[in-house]
Amino acid sequence: MQEQKIALVTGASKGIGAAIALVLARDGFDIWLNYRSDHDAAAAIAGQVEAMGRSCRLLPFDVADPTAVQESLAPLLEKESPHVLVNNAGFAKDTLMVWMANNEWKDVLSVHLDGFFLVTKTVLVGMLKKRAGRIVNIVSTSGQSGMPGQVNYSAAKAGLIGATKSLAAETAKRKVLVNAVSPGFIETEMVAGLPMDKILPMIPMGRIGAPAEVAEVVSFLCSDKASYITGQVISVNGGAYM
Repeated sequence: MQEQKIALVTGASKGIGAAIALVLARDGFDIWLNYRSDHDAAAAIAGQVEAMGRSCRLLPFDVADPTAVQESLAPLLEKESPHVLVNNAGFAKDTLMVWMANNEWKDVLSVHLDGFFLVTKTVLVGMLKKRAGRIVNIVSTSGQSGMPGQVNYSAAKAGLIGATKSLAAETAKRKVLVNAVSPGFIETEMVAGLPMDKILPMIPMGRIGAPAEVAEVVSFLCSDKASYITGQVISVNGGAYM
């Protein structure tokens, strides 16, 4: 009997992460749903996953905390390992660099880069042993083009793009494919407070995107249709960055 595939999605209680978890459940994956603190939102997404006939394990931990990552994942990995890892956990603390506090720099880089390193390294061993796996890192247009007020966030996402390409080169021969998806302005809490009269003229398509539009690209990269794609950055931005 074919082994049931698992997808671990970090930062999946809302927004893009939640949309990814739901689309992968639709695709037939059981879900390991990571979140940091919003249990009610995570439980609601788990309910939707289970309504599709898939299982959903809730994993509340901070991806940037080495001890929490190990305590949460190590017992599970002794029995089974995910076929898919989506590193989506992240947040922004926007301000001009001249006013940026040290912790605003460090906290943003820690969640994106330390979080990627700690979770990916923990899960990667099982993928390499199986000679199969997909890792998708959610980056950002800010990491490709830069954005005023986001020196910390842009640096974190640009670093994640570099890590994606390097890891892809390391793991390709063992059929572990590593790619990044780069959203532009997407309808999430992060974008909710931005002035649309200034944002929309920056987007050739004239609208912001939906989380599901990002999730469908992740779905493709995790499917057999993407079996010869690794080390790539796929943009989902309505033409805002080309």
